[in-house]
Amino acid sequence: MPAYSFESIDAQGRPRRGVLEAETARAARTTLRGQGLVPLQVELVGAAAAGTDGRDLSSAQGRGAGFFAGRVFDPSALCVWTRQLAGLVSASLPLERALTALCDEAETPRQRNLVAGLRAEVNAGSSFARALAQHPREFSPIYVGVIGAGEQSGNLGVVLERLADDLAEQQALKGRLLGAALYPAIVTVVAFVIVMFLVGYVVPQVANVFAGTKKALPWLTVAMLSISALVRSYGVFFLLALALALVLGRFALRGEALRLRFDAAFLRLPLIGRLARGYNAARFANTLAMLAGAGVPILKALQAAAETLNNRAMRADALAALVLVREGAPLASALAQHKRFPGLLAMFSRLGEQTGQLPLMLQRAAAQLGNEVQRRALQLATILEPALIVVMGLVVMLIVLAVLLPIIQLNQLVR
Repeated sequence: MPAYSFESIDAQGRPRRGVLEAETARAARTTLRGQGLVPLQVELVGAAAAGTDGRDLSSAQGRGAGFFAGRVFDPSALCVWTRQLAGLVSASLPLERALTALCDEAETPRQRNLVAGLRAEVNAGSSFARALAQHPREFSPIYVGVIGAGEQSGNLGVVLERLADDLAEQQALKGRLLGAALYPAIVTVVAFVIVMFLVGYVVPQVANVFAGTKKALPWLTVAMLSISALVRSYGVFFLLALALALVLGRFALRGEALRLRFDAAFLRLPLIGRLARGYNAARFANTLAMLAGAGVPILKALQAAAETLNNRAMRADALAALVLVREGAPLASALAQHKRFPGLLAMFSRLGEQTGQLPLMLQRAAAQLGNEVQRRALQLATILEPALIVVMGLVVMLIVLAVLLPIIQLNQLVR
């Protein structure tokens, strides 16, 4: 039965909003009038609002209306929602009642409308995975695929719990990497602003004091004044050119061939490349382990796991490995032929195939790769922090010397 969001007023003129299920919008209005409410607006919620031309007509969940709106579930909220649903389903609560409970406990109207739409699709006879697939902006193909496998195997509660764990692990890994990169980024920005202020304002002000002495300034002061003149004259144009180059580069990287070469070159960078390689490999192994453990066929699991890779070069390698597996090659051998994937992943895949515990071995590989990425990120941040401070200190020292040298020279002349 479709779900409708409504706005109404009661007998005292107070506004009332909510979601109800009805066969048609007219039936929804009749139900509201039977409750003593005056309906002001009744709209279809969720995927059921799609018209015959394939466009979503719902103002709350429509793709067009939500162009400027954020996602209903951010990554953290989606993880919490999935774990709540897993707990309810694992407690033998029917899916429809579990969705009803989550709809009643929704924190925002958009979340309530989304869950109500899912419940309406399930009540109409649709599978849960199919209902989720109607909202691609909120639920990724990986998410939908795992849910579908859980429904087919009859272990939806276990699969939901595993999916919530995977989402939590992804968030934890991203949070640690962001935390490791945050301090160096802040130091870099602050240092840049301070240096630009000193070079663009302080140095010229001090130089004006010595302009009337008609004495030759020290070479460091002359060099700093030249840099200051360039910054004051062309600094804005330089920033605009840099921003334009970044925008053009972003558009250029939309081309598949150029993006593939760029990502391949990025992986060859000494430190950042190894981090990107490890992060993508950990994500690939984690997704593959989750899908294989949920009962998804290995070919479909490989296809879905490859789509999670942000690096196009590694994605191409994963798809090439998929072709080899389709032709009958073991997963470990297919991954070992592509050196962009760490050897650890191929080794654990081989152990999993030999012992019949491929999902477990892939999960262990993902855990080790994730820990290695975190260790390298923290190590890199530990090196960058003092290095940035030293560089900033050297630059400030040069600026201070450029200002002090003429003063020292003038004092010597006075004596």
